Amino acid sequence: MQATTPWLSLAIWIPILSGMLILATGRDRAAPLVRTLALVGSLLGLLVTVPLITGFDAAQASLQFVEKAMWIERLNAHYHLGVDGLSVWFVMLTAFTTVIVVIAGWEVIESRVSQYYAAFLILSGLMIGVFSAADALLFYIFFEATLIPMYIIIGIWGGQNRVYAAFKFFLYTLAGSLLMLVALVYLYYASGGSFDLATWRTTKIGLTAQILLFLAFFAAFSVKVPMWPVHTWLPDAHVEAPTGGSVVLAAIMLKLGAYGFLRFSLPITPDAARELDWFIISLSLVAVVYVGFVALVQTDMKKLVAYSSIAHMGFVTLGFFIFNQIGVEGAIVQMVSHGFISAAMFLCIGVMYDRMHSRNIADYGGVVNTMPKFAAFMMLFAMANCGLPATSGFVGEFYVILGAVKYNFWIGMLAASTLILGAAYSLWMYKRVIFGEIANQRVRELVDINAREFIVLGMLAVAVLWMGLYPKPFTDLMHASVADLLLHVAQSKLPAAPAAALAQ
Repeated sequence: MQATTPWLSLAIWIPILSGMLILATGRDRAAPLVRTLALVGSLLGLLVTVPLITGFDAAQASLQFVEKAMWIERLNAHYHLGVDGLSVWFVMLTAFTTVIVVIAGWEVIESRVSQYYAAFLILSGLMIGVFSAADALLFYIFFEATLIPMYIIIGIWGGQNRVYAAFKFFLYTLAGSLLMLVALVYLYYASGGSFDLATWRTTKIGLTAQILLFLAFFAAFSVKVPMWPVHTWLPDAHVEAPTGGSVVLAAIMLKLGAYGFLRFSLPITPDAARELDWFIISLSLVAVVYVGFVALVQTDMKKLVAYSSIAHMGFVTLGFFIFNQIGVEGAIVQMVSHGFISAAMFLCIGVMYDRMHSRNIADYGGVVNTMPKFAAFMMLFAMANCGLPATSGFVGEFYVILGAVKYNFWIGMLAASTLILGAAYSLWMYKRVIFGEIANQRVRELVDINAREFIVLGMLAVAVLWMGLYPKPFTDLMHASVADLLLHVAQSKLPAAPAAALAQ
């Protein structure tokens, strides 16, 4: 469906141009103006994503709100945008999270305010570009460009070891992406000189070539998710990143890798995906079970939530590769839900860190006595993190478990163990931090959340409960696209002569 109003371009470029405008305002003496411009830019960015949801045709599997114009004629590359049921919710989730981050940093960030907000707004536009790109070269540029603002955010506003964490984040993700670039070049020639993803989806490729392409895509996307064992950069990045950086990293940037599996690995290399499903399922189960135990022994709150993110994203990749409708839909719901819950958990940790300047669980205890409103919010988010029914955390996990049991009972049973592990590490942390007697004088002097913090946590609480109590609007929009993807994967497209495309 061709777009009459360029909603996707507006969603991409409003935050990017707002970020550039903020950079032009200069130094910290203009901080009040900077904060206002950032809020206006982020709200406008969220506003232009609303028509994407309200005007979305749930019965249509193909791309909607399409924009296409010649970009690099010599390479036959197009500025080609569009969303379907696999991507539309992530566009709005990105814009919503950006508003949250802008409000959350309102009083907290006092140095280099313009650069801080500009980095987040530009990053927001780039991430929406990833979810909207229908041209592979455009996707790759957006995908790689997201590294730069996040590298700056961690490296400038991060903790004591911020430079190490920023370098590790950058090098891990860049190294994996270089193999993806090789795969894109191969597919460009194999498809007769096109970067169009729809063309690649119908390009005949032999099984051997598909497996190599799948592994190249896996190298890029598994690091970004991140999957075990290439996950070690994430806890370091989360611990050192400022609160806003942790929120965006967990809520959106991890989803870029999972989305890559949906947009590249499954539709372009379907035979390889079926051949190697056991490999992805095995790694996903390790993430769900083993990393859950790793989270259980953490003493740093940020590290605990970071490891829980890896475990929850293991559910996502598991759902994709069990190849049934309820599993894939559950994985996508889990991605959106994890965006809300992980953002809320890191914001809760940020609220305490702003007051105590400590993330160690042992430094807290009895917080409920001095911060009862905060304790109520954190209880909701901790329960959602361990999959309590009526919260968004339950819906996606339940769908994936149902799909996994349908695929194989024992795989479903192992996946269900996350409900126990999630409850163990989430409630263990909550009990030691929030309940009990007041542990020390610093906790006794804590002040409950202010209006700004109440608004931020309240918005996320509404999202978590709304999705948990009434997930139908979220799942309805993805039915047709998921069914079309699974039908495509189920139908072999092997040519008579494997890998003949490149030889020609």
